[in-house]
Amino acid sequence: MAKMLPACFKAYDIRGKVPDELNPELARHIGRAFAAVFKPRKVAVGHDIRLSSPELTKALTNGLLDSGVDVFFLGLCGTEEIYHAAFILEDQGIDGGIVVTASHNPADYNGMKFVTRGARPVSGDSGLKRMAEMISEGKLPSLAVTPGVESFAENKNLYIQHLLSYVQIEELAPLKIVVNNGNGSAAPVVDLLERELPFSFVKAFHEPDGSFPHGVPNPLLPEKREETAKLVREHGADFGIAWDGDFDRCFFWDEKGDFIEGYYIVGLLALELLKNNPGGKILHDPRLIWNTEDLVTDAGGVPVMCKTGHAFIKERMRQEDAIYGGEMSAHHYFKNFGYCDSGMIPWLLVASLLSRKKVPLSSLVAERIAAYPVSGEINSVVDDPDAVIAEVEKQFAAGKKDYTDGLSVSFTDFRFNVRKSNTEPLLRLNVESRADPYLLQEKTEELLNIINA
Repeated sequence: MAKMLPACFKAYDIRGKVPDELNPELARHIGRAFAAVFKPRKVAVGHDIRLSSPELTKALTNGLLDSGVDVFFLGLCGTEEIYHAAFILEDQGIDGGIVVTASHNPADYNGMKFVTRGARPVSGDSGLKRMAEMISEGKLPSLAVTPGVESFAENKNLYIQHLLSYVQIEELAPLKIVVNNGNGSAAPVVDLLERELPFSFVKAFHEPDGSFPHGVPNPLLPEKREETAKLVREHGADFGIAWDGDFDRCFFWDEKGDFIEGYYIVGLLALELLKNNPGGKILHDPRLIWNTEDLVTDAGGVPVMCKTGHAFIKERMRQEDAIYGGEMSAHHYFKNFGYCDSGMIPWLLVASLLSRKKVPLSSLVAERIAAYPVSGEINSVVDDPDAVIAEVEKQFAAGKKDYTDGLSVSFTDFRFNVRKSNTEPLLRLNVESRADPYLLQEKTEELLNIINA
């Protein structure tokens, strides 16, 4: 009988409760399994602020070293710093990267994200499952005769200079920006950027602290949204930003303290990148599409719809040679960043845009919000997601259907997407209309009645 795979192995990464589902012994096995499956020579390794991260990282590193793999240790860092090392330091022999992080999960969780040469993502299909099987079946190879060598990153200079390459520093205005680190990993990078930029930062919960004294850094929680909004209003800031724990996503508030849905940020960033890349391809996810398609097409770009999820988007961006990919969930991917997602590049681009246009952020999105109002993502717990989707499809049979990710149905004046969660018995619903908030509300309620029936 086949042994159970470790519970912490998910479709795209590792995530689990510490120590029940993820502990130092398993972390060491994961290092050895990664070495066995991908045969890297040198792997960039780093970790977030969680209290369990240093011990897990040490064990993971020992597993790699025991397998004869060299380790380039970045210490406390964001996920994107591992991506950056994996694509920018290829000529120095780095052909893999692992970050120990659980992003916005509860404090007693931890996890790992993996990339191979050139920062290509590792998923269940591309090697994670093989690693899990190797561990559960006790088939890890023997230790290497010659262990690997560990070296240490001296500073973040290369990464900081890469981030600064997305803006013309001399064109930037002296903006006031609220930066809410949520006691996560972003603060050291913000402090280094601060030295190079003309901005003044209002820093909230800035100290990296894995005990999360003010709660886990998840900017989408209502109380966290209000925290940043209040600071923007109190300080008269030009805009506000908050990050999740490993800062691979960033979230925006305008100068009034109003939260901006990630969907509208995708359109803004697409225009900013098309400015220097005329005719470029822009990837977007299927949940909400009309605003992005409209803006990109008008700007002479080519919108390309792609299944939700970082592994799908990164692969498709490479296939299409796309300059940018954006998900409404606040993941933003850049060709020049190894086709990876960054939580730092988006706010630098928005600051550059505001500096040039000399207008408030609210004015850049107000027209788009009015043109394409949205429901926001609504999650419903259901017993049989497939049956519910089939019923929705039946009730809206007259619309134009698309199955890129879940079920999308379009009519002349509204459209929606309903899809299953990868990890929970949830259905996720997104609805948008063409400048008709009343129709949006009516159709959202109609759909929720079917879903919750």
